[in-house]
Amino acid sequence: MTVPKEVFVNAPHHLPPITFASYDSNQESLPPVTISADDYDRLAFLASFGLNFEQDRSAAAMLADELIRATVVTPGDIPPSVATMHARVEFRDDVTGDVRSATLVYPDEDDGELDRVSVLSPEGAALIGLGEGQSITWRTPKGWRSLTLLRVLYQPHGHFVEPWREVS
Repeated sequence: MTVPKEVFVNAPHHLPPITFASYDSNQESLPPVTISADDYDRLAFLASFGLNFEQDRSAAAMLADELIRATVVTPGDIPPSVATMHARVEFRDDVTGDVRSATLVYPDEDDGELDRVSVLSPEGAALIGLGEGQSITWRTPKGWRSLTLLRVLYQPHGHFVEPWREVS
């Protein structure tokens, strides 16, 4: 199901309306986002908290944007090729060409290790809910960023991916 913007804005944490101004307006359309119902409430709270209390609100606004347009499904209905919370993913920074593997985590689980990406970071907010092969581009104070999700190596909803599998 797609969660209407009004439902999200009128959720218990009363997130303010968010615009898509931080995204690349040249993108024909933003890639679809799929979020587990189990993760949705906690992510909505984090976005709300980040918008109200964090010094860097841009990642929280980006996460809120993603949640507004997300399709929320039961954990069993998440495709194995979608980046969820606690998924291990391989992604490319399309500006630098750097490829990195990391686990998407909540901010309190981010201990500064290089192999973890907080969902309240720009990279984490961009990756959550993306499917393999999808790219997202957004503007930062330092210029444009673009990430492509190459592979989901592990997904906690019971989906393991063979390391030799090719991404289509």
